[in-house]
Amino acid sequence: MLLDQEERRKQFTPSSPTKLKPTEKHVPPYHLRIQSSSSSSITAIKSSKHFMVSAFIDHRLNRVLRVISIIKRDNLKPLYCVYCTEDYYCKTVLTHVQIHADHFSFPFGASDVICQGEDMQDATHVLVMAEKNISAELTMDFLPVRNKEVNKTFKFNFTVCISNLFGNYNNVLQFVQTIEMYKLLGVQHMVIYKTSCGPELDKLLKHYESEGFLEIVPWPIDQFLNPSPGWNFQKHGGDLHYYGQLVTLNECIYRHMYQSKYLLLNDIDEIIMPYKHDNLQSLMEELQSVKPNVGVFLIENHIFPKTQFEVSGRFKRNEWSNIPGINIMEHIYREPDRKTVFNPTKMIINPRKVDHTSVHSCLKDFAGGSYHVPFKVCRIVHVRIPLQGRLAKEQLFEDKRVWDFEKELIPNVDRTLKRSGILDDHEQ
Repeated sequence: MLLDQEERRKQFTPSSPTKLKPTEKHVPPYHLRIQSSSSSSITAIKSSKHFMVSAFIDHRLNRVLRVISIIKRDNLKPLYCVYCTEDYYCKTVLTHVQIHADHFSFPFGASDVICQGEDMQDATHVLVMAEKNISAELTMDFLPVRNKEVNKTFKFNFTVCISNLFGNYNNVLQFVQTIEMYKLLGVQHMVIYKTSCGPELDKLLKHYESEGFLEIVPWPIDQFLNPSPGWNFQKHGGDLHYYGQLVTLNECIYRHMYQSKYLLLNDIDEIIMPYKHDNLQSLMEELQSVKPNVGVFLIENHIFPKTQFEVSGRFKRNEWSNIPGINIMEHIYREPDRKTVFNPTKMIINPRKVDHTSVHSCLKDFAGGSYHVPFKVCRIVHVRIPLQGRLAKEQLFEDKRVWDFEKELIPNVDRTLKRSGILDDHEQ
């Protein structure tokens, strides 16, 4: 999404997060029966209009417990944190509630509920409540506490976070080309927050999940709220910005805080593409050598109109003719920048240096700040409907970077389409 500069300032100027500070003494410890709600990614906070999503120990803040949440902004009342050890020994404290600055005026906003108390590092489960008193006879839905240990070695070097997938999105060909391109660039893991999608894409997702590359987080936000399909509340309406995009982006950061060295935060139809380097590892080695303390690297988005086709037809393959979606190999013409229009960025981040993020920039980090990566070093390849549709092909820039990977990319795409059963289905 592109905004003009004035709208951008209005929508993206961070303000101080809304907070409730603790003013009451802790409730004495007690025992509870715990029913874990780990199978659900969204849990209603009883006696409120709010929701809790997941819980993490934040070792950067003296081991406080951070609960990623969705808060009704005009209904902010005291919330209580019930945290328990593995033997169900529980304590209750009043929380800090932080509503993220970028809520785009929607009624509900991505939020952190911060729990701080004695022996917090021993907590295995947590529950956010709107009432101070809790009955020991009730079986409550608790969240498991994650990130209890700090890992200094990581399972993955690069993980891609796709914030949401909804509707009947069925852009199979572009998706498989994007995934296989990312694999060639060095990505080892991808996370998708899934509400719904089209049938062929669902088949492809299951294939990538079965091979261990893809982690699918169910995101049934439409069962709890009326999520907006867009970013503009006045235009799109709904309860929550873009199917909860800001909630899932922040959840992905904490979910992989100690699993992945870097996270790529981009949309499902975008590729963060190195132009000076052959892969992401070489790119980040150079960027970190130049900016060793930076934890947020901003990458410019650039549009490749799907309406403009490469003239030779060399990648118009019969094997892909019946596969739903866009063939990114055919679209090599890039729109020029416009001086009066903000060019949004996506990010490569060190998750351990980020407190919380928005879509195009980090809202709060732990020192180091952000660095705008030069256009010639790295930029986003984004094949989609044009934003400057009146421009003729001659007014666009030829950009064949994707073709540099054709010898490996094409057979890998074919192999995946066959193994997932999609190519065979569409050849019949």
